[in-house]
This record gives sequence, structure tokens and C-alpha cells, in this order.
Amino acid sequence: MAASAATRLTKGTTVRTLLNLVWLVFGGFWLFLGYVAAGILCCLLIVTIPLGVASFRMASYALWPFGRAVISTPTAGTGSLLANVVWFVVAGWWLALGHIATAIAQAVTIIGIPLAVANLKLLPVSVMPFGKQIVPTDALPVGQRPLHSL
Repeated sequence: MAASAATRLTKGTTVRTLLNLVWLVFGGFWLFLGYVAAGILCCLLIVTIPLGVASFRMASYALWPFGRAVISTPTAGTGSLLANVVWFVVAGWWLALGHIATAIAQAVTIIGIPLAVANLKLLPVSVMPFGKQIVPTDALPVGQRPLHSL
């Protein structure tokens, strides 16, 4: 019984790694660069440094998304709402357009359709990153339903 669980774990890890490598080659790297550029721009001003930190956090997720999930932070309050509004104006809608353009390019081939769907699932997180956490899917709290999982 333990051997079959270990085999499933190994297969799941292998599939996630393969999906992440395909994702990286067919759009993930360019999305990563977009988030890094937004993070650098946000860090130029002291007031928007928290936006830059969120952008770098999202950059890591856009680079290697499979095997991780996005969950709500239950303690997020009005500050997260205000930060999401500023984020949307400064960088969110540009990054959302990047996700849409990448999804359209990925959907041209049959192999790219699942990647395009995954790309579109990243839209809500790219527009409103505050009040959310990125966690490994293996570390999801019991009973916690992810907002987004790849």
C-alpha cells in the first residue's frame, strides 16, 4: 500500500514538472518577465513597494505555477482592497492583457489549449493579488478550497 502511494506521488511530481517545463517554454518566461518589470517599476517609488513585492511573488507563480494553489487570506481587510485598486491601475490590467494575449497564442495548437485555460485561470489573481496566498497544493489546509490551482 505504501509503495502505491509513493508511486502516485512520484507520477504526480513528474507530471507537474513536465507541465511546468512546457509552460515555461510556451509563455511562462514572458509572463515572468512582465511581472518582474512591473515589480521593478513599483519599487522605484517608496509608496508602491508593497505592490512590487506582490509582483515578485506573482512572478514566481507565473514562472512555475503547476503544483501550487491560490487561497484567500482570511485576515485580509480594507487595506487589501485599496491595494488591489491601486495595483489594478498601476500594473494589473497590463498584466491581464499579457495573460489574454498569451492564452490566445497558446490556444492555437491542441497541445496549448490546456495551457491557455490555465493562463486564463491566472487572470483573477493577476488583477487582484492582495488578500491571497500562494501555497503548495500539498500544503493546503484541511477543508481549504483553493481559489485557483494548477
